[in-house]
Amino acid sequence: MRAALRFSSLLSRPSPCMALAAKRQKMDAAIPSNGGLKIGTHSGSFHCDEALGAFLLKQTAKFAGAQVVRTREPEVIKTLDVVIDVGGVYEPEAQRFDHHQRGFGEVFGHGFNTKLSSAGLVYKHYGREIVASAMQLPADHADVEAVYLAVYKNFMEAIDAIDNGVNQWDSEGPPKYVNNTHLSARVGRLNPDWNEDASEAATMRQFQAAMELTGREFTEAVQYYARSWLPARTHVKEALEQRAQVHPSGRIMKLNTFCPWKEHLYVLEEEMGVAGEVLYCLYEDDREKKWRIQAVGVAPGSFDSRKALPVAWRGLRDAELSAATGVPGGVFVHASGFIGGCSTLEGAVAMATLALDME
Repeated sequence: MRAALRFSSLLSRPSPCMALAAKRQKMDAAIPSNGGLKIGTHSGSFHCDEALGAFLLKQTAKFAGAQVVRTREPEVIKTLDVVIDVGGVYEPEAQRFDHHQRGFGEVFGHGFNTKLSSAGLVYKHYGREIVASAMQLPADHADVEAVYLAVYKNFMEAIDAIDNGVNQWDSEGPPKYVNNTHLSARVGRLNPDWNEDASEAATMRQFQAAMELTGREFTEAVQYYARSWLPARTHVKEALEQRAQVHPSGRIMKLNTFCPWKEHLYVLEEEMGVAGEVLYCLYEDDREKKWRIQAVGVAPGSFDSRKALPVAWRGLRDAELSAATGVPGGVFVHASGFIGGCSTLEGAVAMATLALDME
């Protein structure tokens, strides 16, 4: 799937902050003014959530081309068409999206429990529309929903958590949320330093640069999950469904084409009611045209395997490995046993089959 993103022009090579701000201004000038609508957020120092939230609003049909106004004046805020991160009100029907007020506890849902920032609120209410436009699909399409949720999990949730001061880790156990970006810190550094011009005009230029930065990374995330992650899920699902054709135990699966498979495997196993069943994944190395046998980890990101390749094979290569396994074409087995290789598919299947019953 090669869906063209509506905001793909933001994927150009990063440029200095002032150039980014100038580019943003030119882009805004090129978009019809949408009836003079205004997006409001607070003045003073800015953070990642409102910069991204303002960018997201400008990707919607309603607020494309809207002007961004930064203020804390209550009377001015009343006149604005949509307000994020200021005003002390969360009322979606009134287009008010603040998260600082006492008693606020809105979360994204769908199994996510991190309190939302202003960016998360905008994404919750407008994210499907934005992703659907990017993918050129209806908002209720299943692929849009899959990407919408994946972008929240792998991009948006960390921004919400950091803005709300949620620790990523407890004293032990898995992380509470995925953090694949230090975007919040980089946005923070765009604020004028203590010994620089911190006038509202200068800060507004930097805020526009922050919108550009956050928007570019959001766009890249959507593109990745639409163009790479989602098609890979289809390949992994097919491999799971056909694994009995590789070995009757169903514990060995073969990818028909290499793709990022690990994250999808755990989710699909749960969905299909076979959690923990697959022990080895076979795939062809595109560069060397040889087959890999990879032991599945006990959990995403874990260095421990459900069943590592046998100790007797570890660290062996080529003829020495073939002699130990009795399978021609052996290439290697890693010293930790998490991965090995054979020159042919038949050999890889034979090695994986032998490994099922060995210590």
